[in-house]
Amino acid sequence: MPRQLGDVAWPVSTARLTLRRARVDDADAVLSYRSLPSVSEWIGAPPEDFPARFAAPERLDLLLIVERAGAIIGDLMVKVVDAWVPAKVESEGRGVQAELGWSLRPEETGKGYATEAVEAALRICFEDMGLRRVTASCFAGNTASYRLMERVGMRREAHTVKDALHPSGEWTDGYSYALLADEWRRRHP
Repeated sequence: MPRQLGDVAWPVSTARLTLRRARVDDADAVLSYRSLPSVSEWIGAPPEDFPARFAAPERLDLLLIVERAGAIIGDLMVKVVDAWVPAKVESEGRGVQAELGWSLRPEETGKGYATEAVEAALRICFEDMGLRRVTASCFAGNTASYRLMERVGMRREAHTVKDALHPSGEWTDGYSYALLADEWRRRHP
């Protein structure tokens, strides 16, 4: 059975970053960049009760904090989900894949930090947790996000038409990407 985020040895370090589990006291730092127009343009403005929502155990269980030199520069969501399977083999599809999401302080973009953090999250998903598939989605207009997915080896599986409500209130197209554990292993022997 695949492991959960709580089973991973934290923190996880990369060449320039540290990934760790989110804590209640991270809410204000995360809110400080998620409130900025260039971030909320893609994920929506944080709700008024953001600190309380952030602190909810079911939310904290999904979030990783990205730090550089001890400062919070972003966050990653790793949501472990079940695969679709027929009832007869239901147990084989439980908790075998994950959905990723991310946000980064705008002043930290363009430096490769998001790529480094997402690569680390993929390694955690495939190597530490034993998952079989990881997905991520974005608005079709979010070029930085879908290019990041492509840089880390994810393949575009769907272009949906006006299926996602953008924070602006406009229905817009979306892209869905995925990567299988076998594909990951071929890229990282």
